[in-house]
Amino acid sequence: MQLPTAQGARSGRNASLLHLLRRILKPKQMDFEYTSWMMLQLCTSPKTAYRHTSYHKQTKNQWSRDDPAFVVITSGLVAVAATAYCLTYGHGFWSSVWAVLSAVVLDFLLIGFAIATAGWFLANKFLRQQSMNQHHVEQSVEWMYAFDVHCNSYLPLFLLLYVVQFLLSPLLLWRGFFSTLLSNILYAVGLSYYHYLNWLGYGALPMLQRTEVFLWPIALILLVVPFALLIGFNPTRFVLGLYFK
Repeated sequence: MQLPTAQGARSGRNASLLHLLRRILKPKQMDFEYTSWMMLQLCTSPKTAYRHTSYHKQTKNQWSRDDPAFVVITSGLVAVAATAYCLTYGHGFWSSVWAVLSAVVLDFLLIGFAIATAGWFLANKFLRQQSMNQHHVEQSVEWMYAFDVHCNSYLPLFLLLYVVQFLLSPLLLWRGFFSTLLSNILYAVGLSYYHYLNWLGYGALPMLQRTEVFLWPIALILLVVPFALLIGFNPTRFVLGLYFK
């Protein structure tokens, strides 16, 4: 039996990515019903959502999704939410267009690419279990799976820091301790839950160990919040100030 080579693995990843990009142009091939169910589970029962990752590995022989519906739906939701912010706080058509594009392309996709790449490198370089059996084909974390983890983690973050923040923005933008406290709590919960879901995502892979490192940023967030309150830093005012000066 011929063992798979590194070149073959790279070819498989490239083929998977090209297949995903082609499916974006064919909406009828996307499973929006299953994706909507998965999104609901990520918000209510994330462990259930990640149990389906092993089912996908068994049926499709890959950990990552082969359906771009999650990225498409999330991008649409981010665009709609950003448009609502622009209608409320924007100062012109082109600045609003730039804000919407920045929310989707920069905040969700490009920063997601960077975080996924960092997680992918960390997992494969330092967290992967080494097999003592020389005939055993070692598994590695797929980059596409790392990006899936980011997308999964981003959805609850979006709901908290886009939707809930927008609804509470009249209160959060007040100058005062209560508004600053509420804003910091909102951001701390949203960012902590993002990293918690990252931990669940990488922890679902049997070839990884010591995945608790993905929880470490939560400790940093909890350390930063008291300091932010002490200096009166309001993250809502800061973020909206970046987009709508």
